[in-house]
Amino acid sequence: MDKLRIVGGQRLQGAVTISGAKNAALPQIAASLLSPHPLELTNLPSVTDVDNMLGVVALHGASVSRAAHSAVIDTSSAVSKETSYDTVRKMRATVLVLGPLLARFGHARVSLPGGCAIGARPVDIHVKTLAALGADIGIQNGLIVAAAPNGLTGGRVVLSSPSVGATETAMMAATTAKGETEIVNAAREPEVADLAACLIAMGARIEGAGTHRILVEGSTTWRAATHHTIPDRIEAGTYAIAAAITGGQLELTHARLEHLASVVQTLEATGVTVWPGDRGLIVSRDGPLKSVDITTEPYPGFPTDLQAQFMALMCCAEGAALLRETVFENRFMHVPELMRLGANITLQGTTALVRGGAPLHGAQVMATDLRASVSLVLAALVANGETVINRVYHLDRGYEELDRKLRLCGATIERVAG
Repeated sequence: MDKLRIVGGQRLQGAVTISGAKNAALPQIAASLLSPHPLELTNLPSVTDVDNMLGVVALHGASVSRAAHSAVIDTSSAVSKETSYDTVRKMRATVLVLGPLLARFGHARVSLPGGCAIGARPVDIHVKTLAALGADIGIQNGLIVAAAPNGLTGGRVVLSSPSVGATETAMMAATTAKGETEIVNAAREPEVADLAACLIAMGARIEGAGTHRILVEGSTTWRAATHHTIPDRIEAGTYAIAAAITGGQLELTHARLEHLASVVQTLEATGVTVWPGDRGLIVSRDGPLKSVDITTEPYPGFPTDLQAQFMALMCCAEGAALLRETVFENRFMHVPELMRLGANITLQGTTALVRGGAPLHGAQVMATDLRASVSLVLAALVANGETVINRVYHLDRGYEELDRKLRLCGATIERVAG
């Protein structure tokens, strides 16, 4: 397995092109299974999670023509077959094919998913969502088994929490259901709204995406479509923190301020300057970093996918910061590795107390999940000496050419083949 070797101490300066959003692309690829007509997706990030999801739809009979940042998916010959554990073990997002397969073919068998070990993230909310639309569904021998031989029926789906994945499952399944579906307590994330935009381009009739109440009119007449995936707000937030932690200045090309309001507000409270430019956002820091408390929340709150990165930043700030994780119960696995770099962090349940100010120092560390991996990269950028980060395949799941992008901005970073 590859490693990253980083020598800290370089101030980042330059421009970073923000790639398409992985978390928007994955449900859009799954949505291609709904329609017998081709779907072209542009601005796809070149990351392994996207490649794996394209592989999943291909295993169901789709023809996939892949370019560097786009793909044409033709599912005219697709079939509903068992999505095995070997197929889905690499990432949890493969559960998103469940709704489209059931909606189009009337039956689906999908293995319980794998992916990052950052919490239980149960699939029961997906199961209840499809049951509310008339599916006969349950879990048997490690498989989610669903059937709706006479088709799904529109209804009122009330989510127990604003789950992004369950909202996406409900939206996709409802496009073929008879009548109207109302999704209540829906997730408001930009990725959900972008999936709705993709489905609308394909022929669906959806209103309210991006709010807590979404209406879907079923019995869609599908058509060929092209959709441009939104830029990745988590990647943009990560590079904004990279500029902040190194005391540098980065232009984040394609980043959208409207997707990052809570992140920008929090960064500005730490002493970072963020302003819109002609091509995106510009982030810089000249003065000292101030400690700021955060609580992760569903959108539009502070995203859980930036909690680890923000913790690395707080390790370099003056004073102490409380970081409370409310979305995933096991998302502090990066803490022991940050402490190997000299961080002063105390954990108590779902709260981390970070006492900043002490210099970090290079060490051998181990990546445990996608966002934890990049938090170690951020810390290594300012640590004294050399840091070696092991198991960086986690990074490749969600960050396109991270080492190259950082190197172009002045970081001393290289990938070492394992």
